[in-house]
Amino acid sequence: MRRLPILGLMVMVAFLLPLLVQGKGDAAAGKAVFAKRCVTCHGAAGEGKDAIAKMMKVTLHHLGSKEVQAKSDAQLRKDVTEGTGKMKPVAGMTEEEITNLVAYVRSLALKE
Repeated sequence: MRRLPILGLMVMVAFLLPLLVQGKGDAAAGKAVFAKRCVTCHGAAGEGKDAIAKMMKVTLHHLGSKEVQAKSDAQLRKDVTEGTGKMKPVAGMTEEEITNLVAYVRSLALKE
């Protein structure tokens, strides 16, 4: 009977630990992920490439802009994994790579 509370605690920790770790990330490692997966459309500094925006008939906001930085980490993760607007999902990324990518996007915040 004592094992039930311990098992419940272990299950709770297993579900909550990823949520606690999520959002920390390594911006330097995220920069490498960005260079490999995102730079083609979003540009080297997150500025967005005009030619891509024109071709897709969209506005690409700078990733450091208020519009992008106002999104929660969870929303940024969702944008990467599920896509948003005409942006396709980025497939084949680990949770760690996504967390690091979000940390890198946060490091692009424009100073006012």
